[in-house]
Amino acid sequence: MAAMIRLFRSSSSSSSNSISLISRSLSTAAASETVKSQSYPHNSHSTSVDPKAKTVQWVFLGCPGVGKGTYASRLSTLLGVPHIATGDLVRDELKSSGPLSKQLAEIVNQGKLVSDEIILNLLSKRLESGEAKGEAGFILDGFPRTVRQAEILTEVTDIDLVVNLKLPERVLVEKCLGRRICSECGKNFNVASIDVAGENGAPRISMAPLNPPSQCVSKLITRADDTEAIVKERLSIYWDKSQPVEDFYRSQGKLLEFDLPGGIPESWPKLLEVLNLDEQEYKLSAAA
Repeated sequence: MAAMIRLFRSSSSSSSNSISLISRSLSTAAASETVKSQSYPHNSHSTSVDPKAKTVQWVFLGCPGVGKGTYASRLSTLLGVPHIATGDLVRDELKSSGPLSKQLAEIVNQGKLVSDEIILNLLSKRLESGEAKGEAGFILDGFPRTVRQAEILTEVTDIDLVVNLKLPERVLVEKCLGRRICSECGKNFNVASIDVAGENGAPRISMAPLNPPSQCVSKLITRADDTEAIVKERLSIYWDKSQPVEDFYRSQGKLLEFDLPGGIPESWPKLLEVLNLDEQEYKLSAAA
């Protein structure tokens, strides 16, 4: 295993090792026919996908706190493909006693982005695990974050669609500061009640809090990196790095930019509409 999982290096030799490893894993994950017939414009329309016959290979982009994991996870369940979130991979490593846990803790607590080297290491291990389970297709959440990562991904697999979720900065900050985790059950909640005027004539954005049940109230904790200063620094770093990635996929006609109109009740139906997906239809297909 150690010989197969190569860290990404700046030298061409080590880059090739990382590409080779990820290619091997993704090629198995995409063993069925790739969705070549899909057409995803930059605005509000897309062609539907039959998950029983085609492989979904999607990427979710968006600022920290925008809700990538929430919507990617819901689509993962609906379409029957694995949701691979680099944020979860980092958090799982932080909880472990692995060799990267201490280094990751320092990076996260300072609000810095985790390096390509570490992310590719964690992603490679996750893809190998999925390969062993016979997983087909994927929704990547939080990867790629840089053009170099996007180029590596392009060399090893075909990405069908890149969904870029967007919210105003004020909403993102409030969302991040309201995040809470139950120290006992591990579930995530959000105590923020958001009601922000829209920008440039856009409608108001309202999000009700996601309050915990009574048994979790006394056990809520806040992530160490969810302070206003660190959140704003994290957003600034993300925006600097994300624009070239967005441009990379926009130039390929694969970028779908989606402005979230509110919380899950308002946003989920509209996202399905933009993707031209029928939730009930897919549930019935999965049950058949």
